[in-house]
Amino acid sequence: MDRKAKWAAQREKGAFLALEDGSIYRGYSVGAEHDALGEVVFNTGMTGYQEILTDPSYHGQFVTMTMPEIGNTGVNSADMESQRFFANGLLVHEMPSASNWRGEEELSAALRRHGIPALAGLDTRALTIQLRTRGTLRGYLSVEGRIAPEEAARRAREWVGLDGQDYASRVTCAAAYRWDEDGALSRSWGVTDALPPADLRVVAYDFGIKWNILRSMRRHGMNVEVVPAAMSAEEVLARKPDGVFLSNGPADPAAVTYAVENARRLLGRVPLMGICLGHQLLGLACGGRTYRLKFGHHGCNHPVLHLETKRVEITSQNHNFAVDPDSLDPAQVEVTHINLNDRTIEGISHRREPMFAVQYHPEASPGPHDPFYLFDRFRRLIAEA
Repeated sequence: MDRKAKWAAQREKGAFLALEDGSIYRGYSVGAEHDALGEVVFNTGMTGYQEILTDPSYHGQFVTMTMPEIGNTGVNSADMESQRFFANGLLVHEMPSASNWRGEEELSAALRRHGIPALAGLDTRALTIQLRTRGTLRGYLSVEGRIAPEEAARRAREWVGLDGQDYASRVTCAAAYRWDEDGALSRSWGVTDALPPADLRVVAYDFGIKWNILRSMRRHGMNVEVVPAAMSAEEVLARKPDGVFLSNGPADPAAVTYAVENARRLLGRVPLMGICLGHQLLGLACGGRTYRLKFGHHGCNHPVLHLETKRVEITSQNHNFAVDPDSLDPAQVEVTHINLNDRTIEGISHRREPMFAVQYHPEASPGPHDPFYLFDRFRRLIAEA
């Protein structure tokens, strides 16, 4: 059966997405043949779907791509950001055949291989407008053809969702490991410039870390040891790191209480850098609070203002929670960056201790490289400390 005939047969099965409010969006299956629950978000990136799917921060979510055609470039081994696909599902308008010299596998085949359900043929514009209007919604993705839409919507309403859930423990590494000490992986990824000596010892907490973060730190002369999310501050300090990095990750930062406590115990004892979830954890460790955004920030085109330099950075982002500015003590914590779309906090630093964090992804992948300088800033912070 050719591709068109296969997808025509899938249309006959009546696959659909049911939202908790009862809305139904119909399409056809282009991924794994099993139903799933997830939180429905939209991503405004025009490309980078493979990096999105392999970003552990998307665990628990159905990603709606606003770009109408997804799958054009296929999937390849070089663009993986982790060992596997982590998103709970993918929602697209159209999935054409791959046509790219780097492509090694069709996106639909990769989705099936990783066990990720996906729908094409959706009205993703209408779905995105609904999410912007109503906010993030829980959903049930039906591809097996065994459940009525009303029942699927009921299951979506009854699903616990991501609030109050510790997903970092679900995506972290099982044991500590050293990342690419000799730079072989960085070179195989396409880094042609000479790598500097790895003269700084950095411990990176894995709350859902992306490989390009590790590549970026290696390119800045950091010898990185990645450790599980729940490793105690005392165990980390026993490794005598020059600095500690708190990574990105999924779900609700307030639920990762052990990480907040470890960050609090590390503050002032070793230079710290955090991004995304790590930024939120450091905000909590400094006495702040976090809250859920209406529909989050997901994409690679978010404008961020650096308040000191007045420079605008175009950034890659993926998060549903933010740090409440009114909860931070201005005598201790300085807000360094703000989002120009909604004025939310995008960066903080401690006024007395060597610590800074940003809400966005300086390593991009996918996305612009405007904030790549932050890895240099981490080196300088370590040197000054």
